[in-house]
Amino acid sequence: MKKLLVLSTALTGMALPAVADVTVMSWGGAYGTSQVEAYIKPYTAETGVKVTMVDADNPATPVKAMVEANNVTVDVADVEYADAIRLCDEGMLEEIDPAMLPPAPDGTPATEDFLPGALTDCAVSTIVFSTVFAYDSSKFPEGPTSIHDFFDLEKFPGKRAMRKGAKANLEMALMADGVPAADVYATLETPEGVDRAFAMLDKIKKDTIWWEAGAQPPQLLADGEVAMTTAYNGRIFAAAVSEGKPFQVVWDGQVYEYDLFVIPKGAPNLEEAKKFVAYATDTQRLADQAKWISYGPARKSSGALVGLYQDGKTEMGPHMPTAAENLTNALPSSYEFWVDRDSELNERFNAWLAAN
Repeated sequence: MKKLLVLSTALTGMALPAVADVTVMSWGGAYGTSQVEAYIKPYTAETGVKVTMVDADNPATPVKAMVEANNVTVDVADVEYADAIRLCDEGMLEEIDPAMLPPAPDGTPATEDFLPGALTDCAVSTIVFSTVFAYDSSKFPEGPTSIHDFFDLEKFPGKRAMRKGAKANLEMALMADGVPAADVYATLETPEGVDRAFAMLDKIKKDTIWWEAGAQPPQLLADGEVAMTTAYNGRIFAAAVSEGKPFQVVWDGQVYEYDLFVIPKGAPNLEEAKKFVAYATDTQRLADQAKWISYGPARKSSGALVGLYQDGKTEMGPHMPTAAENLTNALPSSYEFWVDRDSELNERFNAWLAAN
């Protein structure tokens, strides 16, 4: 009895290894909610690991600052494709071995199951999202119907809103000016093409509000501050379906791309971060996210599992950027173009914005 008491006391005094928490930085709003519901809550329930979500207007910016300051406080971040490539090239991210990612349910390796380009040296894609434009149908019962209409203040009067930056705006401006989607980047590679894009933006500059966070465009529409806005398609879907707002997406001229999970160099909980990324990007989890927001999953095997929205009645398929009918005049964002020209074109954009 004495030996048993001593043994149990010794065991009680032993410190069990602590399970590291994980901090994920993302974009907030309806998108952040979709990640909490599809990835974070199930992961915590299955592993006991607490996952904290923090928001940023664009997580790539604070990630770069943290790594440069050698003071990294997040373990995983959600970033756009061009930012993932650039940060990786600059040595700001941990490399991610695709072998750590789970296969599809039928055993297909992750490297074959993810969509083309969805896996990079330092990042794993989660969703396909799109920058579209949307309008308040109570103001324009008959349209607009094309990207050209967004720039037509005479036919469709009212304030506009656009993201404060060059990316997507320049592409949409050229498509509005008649450049076929297939020729947009070849055009933007020339000084004349850049001038042409800014000339289109000049037409609406004085009537445009510039947004920086993804939650702002639906709010600007709801408040009646603008008649039309560019936006992430999932944010407009959430406002229209969840909140009953009279908002309509126009898919013509959409610019679509991947969002990806990355692990900043020096992440405080590296091994737990890898486990979270592997879990969150499996077939079921990516399909589950589509129950909460209209972004397409980045794995082929997830497609068949995408069904109804969380309301139990709205079919998600037609609201995805990748639905066939939404791709008629759509542009895949070129990460190669933006990795090389992001700084230069944003400098020009900011100078243009500041000029009278």
